[in-house]
Amino acid sequence: MKWSKFTLTTTTAAVDLVSSLLDEIGIEGIEIEDHVPLTEAETKGMFIDILPDMGPDDGVAKVSFYLEDVSEIDRIMREIKEGLDELSPFVDLGERTITSSETEDKDWINNWKQYFKPFTVDDILIKPTWEEIPDTDQDKLLIQIDPGTAFGTGQHETTQLCIRQLKKYVKPGMRLLDVGTGSGILGIAALKLGAASVFGTDLDENAITAVGENLEANRVGKDSFQVVQGNIIDDEKVQALAGHGCYDIAVANILAPVIILLQKEIPLHLKPGGIFITSGIINTKEEAVRQALEANRELEIVETTYQGEWVSITARRR
Repeated sequence: MKWSKFTLTTTTAAVDLVSSLLDEIGIEGIEIEDHVPLTEAETKGMFIDILPDMGPDDGVAKVSFYLEDVSEIDRIMREIKEGLDELSPFVDLGERTITSSETEDKDWINNWKQYFKPFTVDDILIKPTWEEIPDTDQDKLLIQIDPGTAFGTGQHETTQLCIRQLKKYVKPGMRLLDVGTGSGILGIAALKLGAASVFGTDLDENAITAVGENLEANRVGKDSFQVVQGNIIDDEKVQALAGHGCYDIAVANILAPVIILLQKEIPLHLKPGGIFITSGIINTKEEAVRQALEANRELEIVETTYQGEWVSITARRR
């Protein structure tokens, strides 16, 4: 199915008023494009280490909307023009030009699945739940993942770095703290490797559903993996639920700036001698993370591993 896309070029100052105008006309969904830099609050919790260069903020904004039925397009365009005329004395509307184009109706939520195929991390097979086990991988340790709208298929280098460290350090009966659990792939890997239990935290509520579904797909008991929504760095309730001094391993595949903050909190939850596995660190941020860990008297760095341009640093609680 094809949709008609209409794009109004205006100004960032006028976006809120234009959005309200379109809503009053009956247009239910819009898309806004501009060069306004994201704030720290907006990027919090986003899995982005390097933001794309959007260029300087030139004050221009594009507001797009989509219509399946264009039978009333003349009325809609007339009402938009009249509404803009009414707004013009109060705000700079910029160009006020409207362009049109056609776009395919795609299932954006599921379209990515065509690129998620079975792959291995050493002797571990990671595959989407909808794929069959390849004949050549029947003997491998199996982890099945359907991330849904949560982060984590295992394909990214940072996740693979963490899995290899978990293989090295997980022993039967251990307890794991998984910060930024996403799809639960690292916690499930730890359970498959012999860990007794996992406590996961994530800022995204979708992680709770994703972990539950992936536990079921891997035939792992849900009582072995508890997930809560919240930020263990500054949320006292999450900190209390996690417990103190009770984990053999903590893993955080997040972002370098978050790990720098997190390293202050994690030792409180680890047993003496417990292992802290970090990744999500682009190589240009390695030194900053290393300095933060080295400055923490509760931690000592024991290993650094690399894959592509990504870094994993493993530390031990003293």
